[in-house]
Amino acid sequence: MPETAPITVPLPEPGAVTLVIPTFDESANIRELLRRVTESVPSHLPCEVLFVDDSTDDTPAVIAEAAQSCPFPVTVLHREHPEGGLGGAVVAGLAAATADWVVVMDGDLQHPPHLVPELVATGERRGADLVVASRYLPGGSRAGLAGGYRVAVSRCATWLAKGLFPRALAAISDPMSGFFAIRRSAVTAAVTGDELKPLGYKILLELAVRCRPERVAEAPFVFQDRYAGESKSTAREGLRFLRHLVELRTAAPLARMAAFGLIGLTGFVPNLLALWALTAAGLHYLPAEIAANQFGVAWNFLLIEALLFRDRRRHRHWADRAGRFALLANADLVVRIPLIALFVGQLQLAVLPATALALLTTFVLRFAGTEALVYLPRRRDRIRGRARRTERTPG
Repeated sequence: MPETAPITVPLPEPGAVTLVIPTFDESANIRELLRRVTESVPSHLPCEVLFVDDSTDDTPAVIAEAAQSCPFPVTVLHREHPEGGLGGAVVAGLAAATADWVVVMDGDLQHPPHLVPELVATGERRGADLVVASRYLPGGSRAGLAGGYRVAVSRCATWLAKGLFPRALAAISDPMSGFFAIRRSAVTAAVTGDELKPLGYKILLELAVRCRPERVAEAPFVFQDRYAGESKSTAREGLRFLRHLVELRTAAPLARMAAFGLIGLTGFVPNLLALWALTAAGLHYLPAEIAANQFGVAWNFLLIEALLFRDRRRHRHWADRAGRFALLANADLVVRIPLIALFVGQLQLAVLPATALALLTTFVLRFAGTEALVYLPRRRDRIRGRARRTERTPG
């Protein structure tokens, strides 16, 4: 699709901007991208271009060569270990940015550079902290999405995200957009405090939910065809997006505890299947109960690792985590019977209410124990984390 003519927008002051462009094997797009940035950004707008590069090809070398003809400062931050994918690259760019405004855009020219001044101007004019380039406003279009399948996936992802976060995304019509401008002051605390935990492509969703910018504005844009190369969107990225949604939704302790309980309920399936198989093979039901319980424990551990505590797994070795989790899960059986006896004997409860209360009590204890004993950072890790945050805090 041919690029539409640049729109001239009078820019209020101040308007300094850092363009953060995450790249992964985009060498064929770099020269044209910098050419369009040069043509689109007014000379009176203080601008720096920051590429955060995870490439395995010659993209950094191409950037260095193309930067010689660009009037703006161009910097390449190459990451040998691309933690967090594209979202992690954007967070690294936010940490390195120096301007009042940060504009995030892709390196494949599906996000038209001529809109950069308009996004910043809209933010200044409306006093916004976040300005989203939306495909779903009048004048916007998702024409550059390749095929009906990607259009349907994008729409479903938008509905799902807005359904899960109705308040945080109320003012954002296109939470899947990767093209936006944000005031650096709106994300500084989250960046320096290691509060951002991106997973995959949808960094705008991460910023909107975790940072909760007070004032949000939007501007329409036409999603362009890729200039060169192939889309990085895959089924694996779709699964990472779903995992990211779960992590964001369960960030609050009560929501995390509810998810912990739902995962625990699913553990009954492998537990009962294993019990049936073991007893059918002739094993006595008591040792079969104990052995079958381990299948449910293993199932729950794998789901909790993948969905609830991904960002805390680095604090302990997986074998340490698994052992502690299994100990807590099996202790549940040992603690429950004395609790039932206590509730019946001392509180004069009937057996069924006593059992229900014991189940609730051990569930809360197991959740608290899992957070504190399995996934809470060790003391030396907490001290190091505080030291890193202190080093990044100015003044």
